[in-house]
Amino acid sequence: METLGEMLVILLLLANLRLLASSRLVACIQTVAFQAVVLGAMTLTASAGHLGAAVIGLALSTVAVKGLLLPWLLRRAIRGAGVNREVEPFIGFTTSVLIGTALMGLCFVIARPLQAALPAATGLLLGGAMFTVLTGLFIVVSRRKALTQVLGYLTMENGVYVFGTSLAVEAPLLVELGILLDVFVAVFVMGIVIYQINREFDHIDTDRLSVLKD
Repeated sequence: METLGEMLVILLLLANLRLLASSRLVACIQTVAFQAVVLGAMTLTASAGHLGAAVIGLALSTVAVKGLLLPWLLRRAIRGAGVNREVEPFIGFTTSVLIGTALMGLCFVIARPLQAALPAATGLLLGGAMFTVLTGLFIVVSRRKALTQVLGYLTMENGVYVFGTSLAVEAPLLVELGILLDVFVAVFVMGIVIYQINREFDHIDTDRLSVLKD
């Protein structure tokens, strides 16, 4: 199981790097959906010794909400906004990948003192969780499109979820479902806002909204 856990962490890291490298919003949505599948598998792997209905339900709900429902809502938002790519981000995609690689190394250096007291796969999860949170934060602050920033928010929440998987294997199911509900509501509301912004101003570049005057 440790080998499987390590492989899942590697897949999560690669998904983060793809988010930083891709300008196509559909590809980014697919990557976030793939992250949801990885998170569901992580939940089952971390609880392999004591699988129960609650753990299986949590894994399935994670995949269903984050891997199916939220990506579907975001694809609808893309069609409604008429935007397909992240154009001219604050930080270029090549530079983003280089910064992301440096952040990934830093995260594992920070997590190393904790890895000695934890199983190998769990120790790797900590570094992966930190990198996922920082990847989401970096996307939020370095991209112009509101839709891309929503994806960054979802990525940050995925990192928080991985923290819960690595440090609290027996975390209460209601807490995790509460996180899922918060994410669903946030994306739903932001989707409505994005649609309204695009209808009124014919674009969703958040930096251009900062120049609005009374």
